[in-house]
Amino acid sequence: MTGGAPYVLVTAACNEGRFIENTIRSVVAQELRPARWVIVSDNSNDDTDAIVERYAAIHDFIQLHRMTEDHPRNFAAQVYAINAGIAKLRRTDYAFIGNLDADITFDSSYFRNLLEKFRHDPRLGLGGGMIYERSRDGEFRSRKTNRADSVAHAVQLFRRECFEAVGGAYPPLPYGAPDTYAEVTARMKGWHVASFPDLIAFHHRPTGSAGGLLRGCLRQGRLDFSVGVLPLFEVLRLLRRVWTKPYLIGSMATLVGFLEGYCLGKPRAVSERFLNYYRQEQTKRLRSLLPTR
Repeated sequence: MTGGAPYVLVTAACNEGRFIENTIRSVVAQELRPARWVIVSDNSNDDTDAIVERYAAIHDFIQLHRMTEDHPRNFAAQVYAINAGIAKLRRTDYAFIGNLDADITFDSSYFRNLLEKFRHDPRLGLGGGMIYERSRDGEFRSRKTNRADSVAHAVQLFRRECFEAVGGAYPPLPYGAPDTYAEVTARMKGWHVASFPDLIAFHHRPTGSAGGLLRGCLRQGRLDFSVGVLPLFEVLRLLRRVWTKPYLIGSMATLVGFLEGYCLGKPRAVSERFLNYYRQEQTKRLRSLLPTR
């Protein structure tokens, strides 16, 4: 990117010793490195801290921040760690700020090319690459949920003005989805959100066990209710996922989690304005599926 507008990164890591060294190597190898990178170790008790410290001793843009205070181990825990890292960057001069998960790798031109996308679109507020995951045959393939208008939390990079417009931090939602909240709010504030198929980010964490998958599907339903997904939109999305592991039982678990919110009268985790805007987006997507006359 001409001009070299600086970017900064934050990574939350809790016992990521298996993956984080390769992530660090990917960032160190970037043709355009970040001005600062705060890696927040959230009570890690493996070798995460030692790995980060080894690289921080060589590269002064890397900083380890340890979180040792007790806090709930829930879906908001990662957000608290990320926000602790963001707080460490408040006095840093930067044009872009990104969240990077501790199990991601990419090629050396990733950030240079991504920042070029921002340069070409002044209204691009949130951008990132497409997530690729290892399939059963051992090959990395594009994640089925990748969309051009959505950026995975693992690789979200914000223009600073956009990040400040969405609140300057991720909200600790009860069932997760800080990425959804950020990108919907960004669009609501008038910013463009885009994920680019020519920028690939490899996700290395293996898929959980069958039991873990079902628990995850139940949580997904609760999450969808909490952020205001339209019931028809949810049903159609689940019908599409019937053919994806864990298949029908997974879709049923998600639907149970979604309907639970209605049955128990649970409150939403987002504002009425957010809910209405999000549902307007979903309504437009549903209408796009109708045949034209």
